[in-house]
Amino acid sequence: MEALNLIDNFSEFKELKNIDRPALEHIIKDVFKAMIAKKYGTDEFFEVIVNSEKGNFEIYHNRTVVEDGAVEDELSQIAYSDAIKIEPDFEVGDDVAEFVDIQSFGRREILSIRQNLAGKILEYENDNIILKYKDRVGEIVTGEVSQAWKKELYVVDDEKIEMVMPKSEQIPADNFKKGDTIRAVVKSVDSKNGKPIITLSRTDETFLLRLFEMEVPEVYDGLITIRKIVREPGQRAKIAVESYDDRIDPVGACVGMKGSRIHGIVRELRNENIDVINYTTKPDLFITRALSPAKIQSISINEETKVADVYMDNDQVSLAIGKGGYNIKLAGRLTGYEIEVYRNSETETEDDVDLKEFTDEIDEWIIESLRKMGCDTAKDVLAYSPEVISSRADLEIETVNEVIAILKAEFED
Repeated sequence: MEALNLIDNFSEFKELKNIDRPALEHIIKDVFKAMIAKKYGTDEFFEVIVNSEKGNFEIYHNRTVVEDGAVEDELSQIAYSDAIKIEPDFEVGDDVAEFVDIQSFGRREILSIRQNLAGKILEYENDNIILKYKDRVGEIVTGEVSQAWKKELYVVDDEKIEMVMPKSEQIPADNFKKGDTIRAVVKSVDSKNGKPIITLSRTDETFLLRLFEMEVPEVYDGLITIRKIVREPGQRAKIAVESYDDRIDPVGACVGMKGSRIHGIVRELRNENIDVINYTTKPDLFITRALSPAKIQSISINEETKVADVYMDNDQVSLAIGKGGYNIKLAGRLTGYEIEVYRNSETETEDDVDLKEFTDEIDEWIIESLRKMGCDTAKDVLAYSPEVISSRADLEIETVNEVIAILKAEFED
């Protein structure tokens, strides 16, 4: 019965395991030869024949026929009288391949073979997974969420290979559930106790780079080069691009007609604002472009300290800083300079934030209604009572209260 179960196991491996036949046959042979060597002291005179397609195997003991009484080594020789019991036509000097019944092995040995075989196949599969995904680090993969936990997601590909995405590698607005399809970049491939650990990321800059390669043919073909990407996942990203072909506008090509190319990327990144900027080797021009949409009056750069003092009108400061300070923070990371913003006027006012920076939280039509009543910044709105805003902007009082709460939260942060 144990032997029969063992053969059944081989059939299961043949049907269910993600392993090619030559490799399976090699593993089975190695496991049996190790067991034979342990039982007899050597595997030199034994042959293991495996048919992984049918899910069966045969073991033969190869010996040379010698005259009765002349056997010196029972592993390599067989007496003539014993040989003719196997096949009556054998003669002295012939080679005999005697079938070894699996039943001749003890129950404990068969159990050991089964465990070793399962372990070897698992080890082979894990090694193959690591080799496969080592070559895919930095590539986008598509999978299905198999488990959604608070601190991480487990994702499987079409071969049921399991990958993990920690919370830190998810965009804050991501809310995947079991069964959802997900796209992410392979960030790293490691091994822990022989088990492959494939880590996915949607926050890595490489994920955004690969999305641009998928959406913008000129980037994929190398006609446009992405020089640098900086991100605050889910909030804002800045990308410096350039083209060596004067006929190609790198920014226009990346954005597409009416934003057609970049729109899909923005959706994938949960409405992350993406600024595409023309790269230049001139630091003052690069910083000016990086701080867009703010308009700069003048700039002073200290190359030794890598500090850039930027001067602008009061109404441009809030645009330069941006909501949550992301615009100036990312501009600094993109250009490699610490950017200090100064107002041109002698009288300084508190930092304010342009209403355009709230489009991810406040509907654009509401912002437009507020602008029509003369409010361009958050503090312009907060200067009025909810009732006045409701009346002048023609908005429901509940909507106004929600807007005020969002704007106040910005300054509390």
